[in-house]
Amino acid sequence: MRTFLIVTLWFAFSVPGIAQVSDNAMASREDIILYLRTMHSHDMLQRSMEVQSQAVQQLLRDQFLQEKGKLPPDFDAHMKKMMDDLIKGTPADEIIQAMIPTYQKHFTKGDIQAMNAFYSSPVGQKVLQELPAVMQDGMQAAMPIMSKYLGEWKTRMEREMRDMEESSPPKS
Repeated sequence: MRTFLIVTLWFAFSVPGIAQVSDNAMASREDIILYLRTMHSHDMLQRSMEVQSQAVQQLLRDQFLQEKGKLPPDFDAHMKKMMDDLIKGTPADEIIQAMIPTYQKHFTKGDIQAMNAFYSSPVGQKVLQELPAVMQDGMQAAMPIMSKYLGEWKTRMEREMRDMEESSPPKS
């Protein structure tokens, strides 16, 4: 009876530890792939690039206007084509595959399972659906701030470079 009690207690206390070890185990490649599918990572990457492309186009447009005073007549169409080519040519599948070890480095099997559970839920799916629009709206709100900051930064850097050149001893 005493042996049975010891074995039962050992089992009761060791099972949570065993379960915890498996939750803390490294996520497998298959775990990560399931997570990335749940996240619609391919579509997400594509939509994120489209949103960022619009922000980059606007930023380049603003900088060109600031430097040159006016845009060439086909500037917007040319920029859109260049960005579309960039997006279409991006090897999304290769990028996603290359990210798997990074997920394995930073997240345990239990983390990935919990994230899968969340992103499989209705709220998680809504987050995935709305995130590109949130990013786009956020980028539009941030763009004037970034343009102003980058303009000031560029002016400061140009001034510092001139100061460095002026303070450098002349070459013989």
